[in-house]
Amino acid sequence: MKTLIIIPTYKEIENIERIIGVLLRDNENLDILVMDDNSPDGTADAVKKIMETSDRVHIIERPGKMGLGSAYVTGFRFALEHDYEYIMEMDADFSHDPADVPRLIEAAKHNDLVIGSRYCNGVNIVNWPFHRLLISFFASKYVRCITGMPINDPTAGFKCFRRNVLESINLDDIISDGYSFQIEMNFRAWVKGFKIKEVSVIFTERAGGISKMNRAIVFEAVWMVWYLQISKLLGKIK
Repeated sequence: MKTLIIIPTYKEIENIERIIGVLLRDNENLDILVMDDNSPDGTADAVKKIMETSDRVHIIERPGKMGLGSAYVTGFRFALEHDYEYIMEMDADFSHDPADVPRLIEAAKHNDLVIGSRYCNGVNIVNWPFHRLLISFFASKYVRCITGMPINDPTAGFKCFRRNVLESINLDDIISDGYSFQIEMNFRAWVKGFKIKEVSVIFTERAGGISKMNRAIVFEAVWMVWYLQISKLLGKIK
């Protein structure tokens, strides 16, 4: 079964070569697609250099910062066009442990969507300030309460889809662009009745580079859960 890991990047020169190297070394049947939003630090050039010696690495360059959601949607289309069975999301900054990739793929053999969860077995986050941990934890509770989704970590960005999930969702209907994109994809998969599994992982604060989180992204997530639930009640999401 072909697996593709999609890694969105913006200013990830400190991490990208190392994360690609580890993933290629430890996973034989796995390809990587980097979605780069015109990083000014040479991230794309570093990926292209790796591509000279590996046909398992691909890149799509976009003209500027166009949002996390659209990056993944573009990556999903690439994966479906190239016949990948397992399609993964992963950050470049080592907050998601590459050693957990085989665990998510193995779980996807018996589930439609697998989420690398920070909260399904206690709280597994390293090096976050306490206030950020509280915001994230209670945001997950908020999402679960409003949407009804039985998912402990609905905003997690480390996950594995089977292609049938992505084939069943009209990707043109996706409206989220920030971290609420994770909520929306989970919600659409859940409403369609796909089998969702959370696998406990340890999330570690980024090893290098800068965080992309900002206030606008948080506000988008706050109202997005209401939009999704109301759309479901009106029959617009089914």
